[in-house]
Amino acid sequence: MEKIKVTIERNAAGRYSAYLAGDNKISFGLLGEGDTVAATIEDFRIGYEEMREVYAANNRNFTELEFEFFYDVASFLEHFSKMFSKSALESITGIHQKQLGHYASGQRHPSTRTVKKIETSLHQLAGELSQVKFA
Repeated sequence: MEKIKVTIERNAAGRYSAYLAGDNKISFGLLGEGDTVAATIEDFRIGYEEMREVYAANNRNFTELEFEFFYDVASFLEHFSKMFSKSALESITGIHQKQLGHYASGQRHPSTRTVKKIETSLHQLAGELSQVKFA
């Protein structure tokens, strides 16, 4: 099964889209849209199933795919803004709130190094949270 990168982005109207990203060898395109990330991913998966049906109806071979979903930083910050305040994200990542605000609004785009710093910090937090046990 081939793994394919899917990018999740938020547009200016506040809706999300998910699309096949990068250079892949798939002979068709896929797009999902929605008001939430969950709805967008569901729409994307429905499109994939519909494409499978089209291929079957036309007796064509269909490549089974596994999807990896990636956020652009602005979309991530917007999507998780109800769970993480900018102050909390500053504590987690070490990146100033004002800078995070610029990334969230799309006024500025983080460097590759900054994107990696955000991702690494969030993964570290997730690892710590996965170890929490209550008595």
